[in-house]
Amino acid sequence: MNTQDVYVVGAGIHPFGRHEDVTGADLAVAATRAALADAGLGWDKVEIAVGGSNTGKPDALVARLGLTGVAFTGVRNGCATGGVALSTAANALRAGQGEVAAVVGFDKHERGAFAADPAAYGLGEWYGTTGLMVTTQYFALRTRRYQHEHDLPDLTLAQVAGRASRGGAANPNAWRRRELTTDEVLAAPMVSDPLTNLMFCQPDEGAVALILARGARAFDLCAAPVRLASVVVRTRGPGSFEVFSPWLSPQRSGSPTVAAARDALRQAGITAADVQVAQVQDTDCGSELIHLAETGLCRDGEQIELLADGTTEAAGRLPVNTDGGCLANGEPIGASGLRQVHEVVRQLQGRAAGLAVPGDPRVGFTHVYGAPGVSACTVLVRPDR
Repeated sequence: MNTQDVYVVGAGIHPFGRHEDVTGADLAVAATRAALADAGLGWDKVEIAVGGSNTGKPDALVARLGLTGVAFTGVRNGCATGGVALSTAANALRAGQGEVAAVVGFDKHERGAFAADPAAYGLGEWYGTTGLMVTTQYFALRTRRYQHEHDLPDLTLAQVAGRASRGGAANPNAWRRRELTTDEVLAAPMVSDPLTNLMFCQPDEGAVALILARGARAFDLCAAPVRLASVVVRTRGPGSFEVFSPWLSPQRSGSPTVAAARDALRQAGITAADVQVAQVQDTDCGSELIHLAETGLCRDGEQIELLADGTTEAAGRLPVNTDGGCLANGEPIGASGLRQVHEVVRQLQGRAAGLAVPGDPRVGFTHVYGAPGVSACTVLVRPDR
């Protein structure tokens, strides 16, 4: 065992959805206390804390958790916030700043689509007045282009939503708990062709917290710690086609997801073929299809076969988004990436709340993507004692 290795030793979640008369801080405190209890620790044992939120102020949580003087860093990187928070905490542990860290992500979004100001992304007002700040249109445009390039039918998009709904129906922490048929998904009102309103996730409320520990301390705290073999954050390169990016390259290149996944797998010393359970960003059904290929989990165009033959189901060869993903859970931005890690950790430990991956999975992978082109990928491994 390397003394610099970082492990997840505790995980807590507040169910996602809509929670009237509950604040975002309430959600975060509940998730953090659950993670601490899972690790058998009090807040006073936490030496490093990192929080992520787009609607709250994470470091203010110390007023509720305890005034211990802990070093608390806040991050905000759109939908990639959770992945960036996890990376920040892990790097602090590896740098020797402590042995135990807490990571928490939470948000309490209003109903309706996200509103975004072009100026906040370094863009002119013209970008908004032309309708290009409407993310549903971007995702539809990207999906149609990918479908055209790789001959993917709309049915494959609907199969993503159907599988996600089965995961959500079995997950007590999910927001959307009803199974959908592909016919229902295809017949739902069209938002932006080819994506119907059942092919998108929605903003909602929720919180997730993880407790990390370094070296031998992890095995003192947890019977089955999960090693954070790598966590990599990358931004877009030249030629990438990303949300809130005001140009379209003739050839796809420079993807932050391709870069993050490649480097995360390399740093962990594994290949995509070694992954036994995965989470990929599914803001919409098209995004999942694209990200499966960009992360190297499949080849472009292979998604037709994978969705048709059940490969990505919980009992399949490559289980994907077993808890229902963003499609079933919604997306409280600060918590979303940590939800992915929470689910994979629970699967590797054999204690998933919903659908369980059969056998004895030992290698997991997560991918989260945020505007205007930030991807974070992690590799998680359950080691032999």
